[in-house]
Amino acid sequence: MIQKAITFVTSNAIKLEEVRAILGNNNPQLEIISRKLDLPELQGEIDEICIKKCQEAARLLKGPVMVEDTSLCYNALKGLPGPYIKWFIYKLGPEGLNNLLTGWDDKSAKAISTFAYCSDCEINVKLFQGVVTGQIVAPRGPSDGFDSIFQPDGFCKTYSELTKAEKYKISHRAQALRKIKEYFCKNNV
Repeated sequence: MIQKAITFVTSNAIKLEEVRAILGNNNPQLEIISRKLDLPELQGEIDEICIKKCQEAARLLKGPVMVEDTSLCYNALKGLPGPYIKWFIYKLGPEGLNNLLTGWDDKSAKAISTFAYCSDCEINVKLFQGVVTGQIVAPRGPSDGFDSIFQPDGFCKTYSELTKAEKYKISHRAQALRKIKEYFCKNNV
């Protein structure tokens, strides 16, 4: 049985666990390995950032690669912090992220996961995106990124308060990964 390996460029163990749980299940022919690369922190729109990161990873690793970029877009702030959420979390923490909306009535937001996949060193990059709408709330549950302040629509719990199984069914990353899984099945990846 031939096994195909795809390198997921990340240093985030939680992302890797979710990717393996969703893509690796029921597919013994696909191995997801991870590699930390110091890719440039790009500025721009979500899709543009993912495409450039994927192309650079493919150029460096010379094989099939996936990258993921997460955005948290506050509607009151016209999409900010967006793809810069990593740095906002680092500087402000969950409480500070919640406080950004002090004075705004609109607490709605979108959590967006964009995966980019490139086979070999092609310039042709495929994008897969998952979007979950929700509300920004005061931190509840274990603090992991923005999970403790994002409450998906239709739920009374934040991402942090959901079990892994519950989150894997509904998260923005899970939605994008299901699209990748479908693509891989159709294209024998």
